[in-house]
Amino acid sequence: MKRFLLIAVLLIPVAAWAFIKPVRVVAPELVGISCGSEFVCTDDASRYQEAAALYDEALHFIGSAVGSIEKPPRVIFCSTDECFQSFGLGKRSAATIGTFGIVISPRAWKPFYVRHEMIHHLQNKRLGMIKMWRAPQWFVEGMAYSLSEDPRPKLSEPFEHYRSQFKDWYTQVGKELLWTKASNL
Repeated sequence: MKRFLLIAVLLIPVAAWAFIKPVRVVAPELVGISCGSEFVCTDDASRYQEAAALYDEALHFIGSAVGSIEKPPRVIFCSTDECFQSFGLGKRSAATIGTFGIVISPRAWKPFYVRHEMIHHLQNKRLGMIKMWRAPQWFVEGMAYSLSEDPRPKLSEPFEHYRSQFKDWYTQVGKELLWTKASNL
């Protein structure tokens, strides 16, 4: 029995690493990504300062516009599609992996994309990952598109509808009651 448990303890993390690629966000160094700090990583060290500036801007923006992030997320800035796909994230521009971290694709090195993902991180921290999986999409995505100040005048559907629905809800709720009312959705 002890041998079985030992094998399971050793194999489960290896299997997760191999088959559940988003798990790699917890230790990106193992797939050749360098982290210039605890919070900012990139596959192209020459672009670290650019990545760090995007990170800092988003963190300060979210702190003042949406709510403070007590434990900031690790953000991995991929400068190549190969890097982004090593996390198994498909055609997305960026992704937040629960409260573990954020991965930014080459086309998402823009302030509003990083803010959008930090909002998802904050949602997961404040409301919990399970609640976020169950939350209405108009809230989850609408909040991220709206409060990140995404400059695109019209998003593809259903995202434009989500943004509009969130804006209507937020107008009634306001910043002060945002998280209290969100927890009741």
